[in-house]
Amino acid sequence: MIKVVVAVLVALIGFLPPAAGASERLTIFAAASMKDAMDRVVPAFTAESGIEAVVSLAASSVLARQIEAGAPADVYVSADIEWMDWLTERGLVREVSVKKVAGNALVIVSSEAAADSRPDALLARGRIAMGDPSHVPAGRYARAALTHLGLWETVRERAVFAENVRVALELARRGEAAAAIVYASDAKAAGLPRLYTFPPESHPPILYPAAATVKAKPQAEAFVDFLAGDAGQGVFRELGFAPPAARKAGGR
Repeated sequence: MIKVVVAVLVALIGFLPPAAGASERLTIFAAASMKDAMDRVVPAFTAESGIEAVVSLAASSVLARQIEAGAPADVYVSADIEWMDWLTERGLVREVSVKKVAGNALVIVSSEAAADSRPDALLARGRIAMGDPSHVPAGRYARAALTHLGLWETVRERAVFAENVRVALELARRGEAAAAIVYASDAKAAGLPRLYTFPPESHPPILYPAAATVKAKPQAEAFVDFLAGDAGQGVFRELGFAPPAARKAGGR
């Protein structure tokens, strides 16, 4: 008799619904430079909506390729338009959900003060940390800006190419690189002074698009809307991000 009761209980347990939180929890794939923003936005979103979310941070390119490989992401937040377009062209994000949520500036930072704030002088002091321009958005912006100023050929000989912009920032913060080329929001997060800000015309506009993936839970677009809304925009402003530019992702 006891065995029969146990068997019935086990069978019933198998039909119990999963915990509500587990079924609704969103997985957010966000560019590494979004760490501080996500640390603040996610709890605010959960408090308002009751929907939990977890965040995975890496270079935009790494996250995009993980999504292509089938990683269970609900939302993708990229540090540039190109990787969002790359996923859109492959039908891996909901194109109608794409929204620009932030902008940024490109700066030179260092853990040491500098008497000369000219970019050529700042970048001649030793090793320069920057995102890998072969796939990291911050690195691509940096290469474009340096090329525009006629400094790329000189700098690349001493450049340390990092897997994402936060690694480049840390190298400069610890003094392992004489300087780093990072986003203005990264400099603010690390408490490092901006020694130089690259002119906006020296590189493509730095834009952060966000979108729900094609396999996302229904709540994913609510998170994208939250990023683009007043609460999300307030967080971005406080952390040193710029407002998103008017142009649409991919020119659309």
